Amino acid sequence: MKKLILFALAALSLAACGNKQETNNNENMKQELNLTQEWDKVFPLSDKVNHRKVTFETQYGLTLAADLYEPKGSLPFGDGGGRGLPAIAVSGPFGAVKEQSSGLYAMKMAERGFVALAFDPSYTGESSGEPRRTASPDINTEDFMAAVDFLSQLENVDPERIGIIGICGWGGIALNAAAADPRIKATVASTMYDMTRVSGNGYYDSDDKEESRHAAREAMGKQRLADPLAMAGGVIDPLPDEVPQFVKDYHAYYKTPRGYHKRSGNSNDGWRVIGTQAYANARFLYYINEIRSAVLVMHGEKAHSRYFGEAAYHYMVDGKAEGYNFIGKPNPNPDNKQLLIIPGATHCDLYDGGEGNYIPWDTVAEFFSKNL
Repeated sequence: MKKLILFALAALSLAACGNKQETNNNENMKQELNLTQEWDKVFPLSDKVNHRKVTFETQYGLTLAADLYEPKGSLPFGDGGGRGLPAIAVSGPFGAVKEQSSGLYAMKMAERGFVALAFDPSYTGESSGEPRRTASPDINTEDFMAAVDFLSQLENVDPERIGIIGICGWGGIALNAAAADPRIKATVASTMYDMTRVSGNGYYDSDDKEESRHAAREAMGKQRLADPLAMAGGVIDPLPDEVPQFVKDYHAYYKTPRGYHKRSGNSNDGWRVIGTQAYANARFLYYINEIRSAVLVMHGEKAHSRYFGEAAYHYMVDGKAEGYNFIGKPNPNPDNKQLLIIPGATHCDLYDGGEGNYIPWDTVAEFFSKNL
């Protein structure tokens, strides 16, 4: 009996040390960020919401900066009916910051009754991570899941009613996160890119051949030794005379007062040449046909990127689609998947609505209200 008691005490002691170590590790993960407190978004603050800056940690030891938008007049502990409010985490476009499109989406959802979080991804904007302008399928998917962790612990949020919105390149990341994390109950992929597909195959799969990928890999290997911090450049400025319309559309958003922001990679010097290398050798939408929760893929009719959204939607529902060389089983829950093509809209029109006010805010809110 005495030996059993001693063994039990030793086990409790080890457990206590483990808990203490875990707490210390969590505390050590936190990093002090120098957050701007002034309103420096590219859109005005709505008088229908409350706003505050927040931070949260990822499992990779990075601290992310975010803007939290809450419906003005909402109760501090939820809806007053015994449960918390539904919540949405938002990020994107790829290379952009929370002061741009993602913040606008979050604020518009807060106006419609949701707690909404727009965050800067790892290595981007006000979030931590060195060297800057780095991206990874794993790290960026974790960014979304860490945002769900944060929202789940807010007193006025119902952890069973959390959704996400991914814009542009973060639309594909959002689908990957939804496939990985069943806590995400509803997902909107807006004007999405599949960053792994375009990085490995080029636009419209024009370089989908081993020779092209091998040449790119060799160039990346040399770049890593020559200058791993070299930048690849952001949105082209000034514009040459002859460029595709979508390049003009990017310029009209990122290089004008409409969307320019000093911390945005797309507005400024872009990415490190090797900063997105991991995307070219991954195909991260393999399991989206197993997403059981609700998904809305939203794309502009005239978007150059429309083929990404349509292919992702069809693979998600049917387990096969043009442009994907993997085949899976049809989705077990196809009825809660939607593809919305917005007439007349281009890719960047779904960043902020464009001149035609193309973003159907009420439709997006109704989708989340129905599925959260």
